[in-house]
Amino acid sequence: METTIVKKIRQLPPKLQEEVIDFIDSLLSQKNSKREKKPNLEWIGGLKAYRDQYTALELQNKALDWRK
Repeated sequence: METTIVKKIRQLPPKLQEEVIDFIDSLLSQKNSKREKKPNLEWIGGLKAYRDQYTALELQNKALDWRK
């Protein structure tokens, strides 16, 4: 696979070779950034104030109503 890629890149003019390198760098950057992201759990406990007023099902229904 590597030799095929190298052969094809060598056929390109220098300007396009630079674009290929930039594209590869952007793909690697995306791959690395996806790995580093951790889920944001700041919302946990955000509805404690409503614990005694609503059940989980009632809150879910309210959330669906608010979306409409």
